[in-house]
Amino acid sequence: MDYIIKPVRQENLLKSTHVALKHKDLADEKESCRKNFEAIFRSVKEGIVTVDRNMAVIEINKAAAQICSVQRDAVISKPVKSLTEQCQGGCIETLQEIFEFRNSVETRYVECHLNHNPFQVVSLTASPLLNADQEFTGAVMVISDESRLIELERTLKKGREASPMVGNSEGIRKTLSLIKDLADVQTTVLVIGESGTGKELVVEELHLKGDRSKKSLVKVNCAALSENLLESELFGHVVGAFTGAIKNKIGRFQRADGGTLFLDEIGEISPRMQLRLLRVIETGEFERVGDSTPITVDVRIVAVTNRNLKERVTKGKFRPDLYYRLKVVEITLQPLRERMDDLPLLLEHFLAKFNQKFDKKIKYISTDVWKIFENYEWPGNIRELENTLEHAFIRCHESAITENHLPADFRKLHKDSFFTAQTREEGAEVLLQALRHSHWNKSKAARLLGISRRSIYRKMDKFGITLEP
Repeated sequence: MDYIIKPVRQENLLKSTHVALKHKDLADEKESCRKNFEAIFRSVKEGIVTVDRNMAVIEINKAAAQICSVQRDAVISKPVKSLTEQCQGGCIETLQEIFEFRNSVETRYVECHLNHNPFQVVSLTASPLLNADQEFTGAVMVISDESRLIELERTLKKGREASPMVGNSEGIRKTLSLIKDLADVQTTVLVIGESGTGKELVVEELHLKGDRSKKSLVKVNCAALSENLLESELFGHVVGAFTGAIKNKIGRFQRADGGTLFLDEIGEISPRMQLRLLRVIETGEFERVGDSTPITVDVRIVAVTNRNLKERVTKGKFRPDLYYRLKVVEITLQPLRERMDDLPLLLEHFLAKFNQKFDKKIKYISTDVWKIFENYEWPGNIRELENTLEHAFIRCHESAITENHLPADFRKLHKDSFFTAQTREEGAEVLLQALRHSHWNKSKAARLLGISRRSIYRKMDKFGITLEP
């Protein structure tokens, strides 16, 4: 009998040992998973709260405790209302909805009203917890602190209220006043001005100051596209509308629905496109290329040009009906040479901008540079001024920008002036010499003297020089 029993006992012992090892492995794996879960639970930046089916707190991570301003041990196994005693927030309502409908819930921007932090806003995402039999056992709630995001949006909004259009001249003040009046008015606007005067800034301001800022500002450079491409870009197309149209395309009008469509260089579009554009402005409807189904949009059109559209109308190159539809309100930007009173503010603005961009501490512009800038015509307007200063910042490694830091064209212009600065102050005779030398061309005389054309007229008036001899 011993011979028979002994192997059986040994076999049972081996089985027991195997089972015990298996249980230990499972227990170890379970413990490892639990520790990993706890590590994840602790390290997640969002707050996490779990509650049982009686709405008592099962667990709360460190982030949630900080957001709710509670101690973990003080709320575990307590009713979830203990979390909201400090803030009277909307967490309870979110969880109650979970318990009532057993569906996930997302709530955005709930104000907490904590005494120590009167401005705290959170977003909540909650889901039901189910056991292996799919029975409801409680809920998990994720709390995201949105306070910094909301504060950033408020800061950006304040920044938008401060116009990026720098200056205090009468022309700038009129422009800003007109932008304010037009911000929430549904009408087409025509912005005209030389290249570099800041027309794009005007369009952005019109968009951002009004209710349409919540929707898109869509830009189209009309001069950069052929007629067919422009038509497709503006109105979209359907498959097979033309060679290469392999899929449907949404046009810029649809993308700008509810927002603003910025038509740059409007004076360059063809007569056919002028007609199509006129129809959209008048009816608010258009068809995609290759399709006859009308599409209705709510778009505010702001057109921009550096061309004289009235002159183009006279020459028959631009439709008069479209011209008058576009210029319901017209904003005309002065060239920099006509608003030189704004030069100090512009220079201050660009000094701050480029100091930040290049991480420099340039504080001054030399007297010579000031004189060059004051007497220059600035054909490229503010854009040219900005590019000139950026060039100077790249070359300058001192605390002040001098003539040597300017582009070569500026230095040559100053060096080749027909009269020196000392001669310029000598009076009427000097001015007369410059006018005679330039055959009484005021712009040429200004370049010879290294001053602006406006200064020529001012000096002529000062010295009583009114007519060509």
